[in-house]
Amino acid sequence: MSDSVERRVTVADIAAEAGVSRATVSKVLNGRADVAPATRAQIETMLVERGYVPTKRTKRAVTAQRRGGLIELLFNDASTPWAAEMIRGGEAAARAARVGIVVSVLESGPRRAQQWLEDVADRGSRGIVLALSELSPADHKRIAKLGVPVILVDPVGDFHSDDHPSIGAGNWGGGMAATQHLIDLGHRRIAAITGPMRFLCSQARLAGYRAALERAGIPADAQLVEHGDFHYSSGLTSTLTLLDQPDPPTAIFAANDEQATGVYAAIQQRGLSVPRDMSVVGFDDVPVAQWISPPLTTVRQPIAELGALAIRTLLAHEEGTELPQGRVELSTKLVVRGSTAPPAR
Repeated sequence: MSDSVERRVTVADIAAEAGVSRATVSKVLNGRADVAPATRAQIETMLVERGYVPTKRTKRAVTAQRRGGLIELLFNDASTPWAAEMIRGGEAAARAARVGIVVSVLESGPRRAQQWLEDVADRGSRGIVLALSELSPADHKRIAKLGVPVILVDPVGDFHSDDHPSIGAGNWGGGMAATQHLIDLGHRRIAAITGPMRFLCSQARLAGYRAALERAGIPADAQLVEHGDFHYSSGLTSTLTLLDQPDPPTAIFAANDEQATGVYAAIQQRGLSVPRDMSVVGFDDVPVAQWISPPLTTVRQPIAELGALAIRTLLAHEEGTELPQGRVELSTKLVVRGSTAPPAR
């Protein structure tokens, strides 16, 4: 054989360089849990740097091990109604396939993502769903080294979904539909309370709001846009700020239903009422939208179906179906209830 032909890197090569047994390298390749995290990280780095290519036998072993593993569902905050619906849909799809899921929440601290990644490796997980989860580019590279398929649900921050498929709702169209409904009722002073602007869904909903105003020939007013965080308290404080303006709005589009409940509370604090004094539109259509009084006009996004679709996509990939390229977008729908009416002034 010619010396110019590069010799294939073997398990024995990696073991010798790392100073461990071949059995330890095999455990890392097969996703076994009984390897120290530091040793696992060292071996995984060497596998990548040396260009190790698994044999067909190794690939079959890894696939078989992962098929017995769990699917990871990761949130930054699992306490919200949105997260509850996402978990409900994902769990139903996993249960139908007789697969278990692990719900994790990223906690604060410099090692929060690293600890979770180590847990994923120890569990030998078969797939990951990142639901509104903030991971750094470096963390995504670490996930790639694990060789575990990933689905993004509403990507966050500067990370783009070029490397992983993305699933979400029609946020731009939903924001436009919510605002157009208020315009059709005769409102011209329409405020928006956004979600966190590092979330791509928040950016899209605000863009839809602005597009509807532009199409109607209504000048955009920066004083009518308040930046919230998707929680009740930001809906309340943002609305109080809007009501204190010399020319307050007659309608508010809240970027999610939880913020809309805060809008209701602020309006009540000021002795006003919905929709007589202020029309309100939310986004999500979580159960609370029907429980509050008056029931909330909102944009329904299929949150549970997003969770179910993410799980089904990962399971189909195990059976040989290619992961979708780019973004898969499910449609939204405006649901008109009792919180919107023509302006009183």
